[in-house]
Amino acid sequence: MNQSLISRLLYKNTSVARIAGFILSNFLGLAIVLGGLQFYTDARSIWEDDESFIHSDYLVINKRVTSQNTFNGQSSSFSEEDLSDISSQPWMKRLAPFSTAGYKIYASIDQGGKGISTNMFFESIPDSFVDVASSQWGWREGSNEIPVIISKDYLSLYNFGFAASAGLPQMSEGFMSGIPLKLTLRSNDGLRTLQFNGRIAGYSNRLNTILVPQEFMDWSNRELGSENIQDPSRIIVEVSSPGDVAIKEYLDTKDWEIAGDKTNASASFLLKVVIGIILAIGVVITLLSLFILLLSISLLMEKNRDRLHRLLMLGYGLQATGRPYRIIAIGSSLIALALAIAATFILRSFYIDALTGLGATPGNLWFTVCTGALLTLLIILLNLFSIRKKILRAWRI
Repeated sequence: MNQSLISRLLYKNTSVARIAGFILSNFLGLAIVLGGLQFYTDARSIWEDDESFIHSDYLVINKRVTSQNTFNGQSSSFSEEDLSDISSQPWMKRLAPFSTAGYKIYASIDQGGKGISTNMFFESIPDSFVDVASSQWGWREGSNEIPVIISKDYLSLYNFGFAASAGLPQMSEGFMSGIPLKLTLRSNDGLRTLQFNGRIAGYSNRLNTILVPQEFMDWSNRELGSENIQDPSRIIVEVSSPGDVAIKEYLDTKDWEIAGDKTNASASFLLKVVIGIILAIGVVITLLSLFILLLSISLLMEKNRDRLHRLLMLGYGLQATGRPYRIIAIGSSLIALALAIAATFILRSFYIDALTGLGATPGNLWFTVCTGALLTLLIILLNLFSIRKKILRAWRI
């Protein structure tokens, strides 16, 4: 008896409706999972900051300054108790205070025969919070060049405010980064002065400050600063999810605030929650479809149990007798995967232009395709295991 006759014999009593039901339910489950995953991949860049040196999971927190606090002489700095309390929160991973320069800073730029000079300030955070290549960031004692990260708002103020009134040229980020910045650091008592060259290493939308490496801040404060160490007025924290409602509730009770734009973090958190719900629904439907196929093949093999037993007793191996059922399991799973990928691509074609118009950077399609392939492979392996188990049971009868 050849393989085709074995297949025709074992395909008897096959329920086409059950197989079609599996393909439909598996298609729906995979389409929901892959569609939701692809939408999240395409849309997340709208809310996530594109700064490579400050992660989106970092928040800058300060105490709210009010007229009542000012008149009452209340401090806007964080005490050791404040830092200990926020460190104990479940959504908090780690924190670090901002270090402030304890000396005077003057900066000057010469461009095209015209120059500007101004007072400045420096702040720093531990280098572990700044994701910049070591060749672009950091400082060693003896070096005359200081890398700095400045707020993009400062460049905008110069271009659209100061430059227009002073008759100076506007500057792009790249052009500004190439201009030498002369820095003069002077102790508060005026007894010691140091000269350095500044180099702009990056611009930040989220940090409204002028950031220098922690190594330089520690050294310069020892050389020029006073011995009085003040409590930090701002802290940077790494949290599990920046848009978590629990963070907002905690800060409201403390009357603290998050520096910068909070809407992006909230929108990103909401997007993750919605996509998580969609993916969960898709996974549930996929699991139900797996159960439908397992049940269909199990019922089919149960009806053909006597035929399977006789074929096994006649010397036909496990591979030959199980092949018809493996074809059903593998073929129907691959059909469902192909339909789900096609549906995901069609869905993406409806929203991708709108997302791109909002400034989104489209995600990678291959990640979604590979995810669908892995889920399908898992479904196929579970079915093959079940089929082999049923055949062995029929052989032992």
